[in-house]
Amino acid sequence: MHLTLLKSKIHRAAVTSASLHYEGSLTISSDLAEQIGLLPYEKILVGNMSNGERFETYVIYGERGAGMIQLNGATAHLGQIGDRLTIMNFASYTPEEAAVHKPRVIVVNEKNEVMRAGK
Repeated sequence: MHLTLLKSKIHRAAVTSASLHYEGSLTISSDLAEQIGLLPYEKILVGNMSNGERFETYVIYGERGAGMIQLNGATAHLGQIGDRLTIMNFASYTPEEAAVHKPRVIVVNEKNEVMRAGK
């Protein structure tokens, strides 16, 4: 048996841009993604705290240190610049792994600067 648990989360990320004609995905500055262990093309679940929209997509790394959170393709219709997002991903764990698992979480401010980090 495997259990699905939260692996990582960026809480309160602010949308910095949108590109409707891009192929799809969510661009996240590479330093933010790496801090919580998100890999390029990894599946994510995104909740828009501003309008209640929820969607699944995948991660593309953006410029390190730029604080970039960009909605791409169809997801550009699901938010506006300044909207606050919760970006999550999940992984499967054995019961033994689940017993000791701690998700990697960061909370960011309106400039997508890390305010708090935890494991």
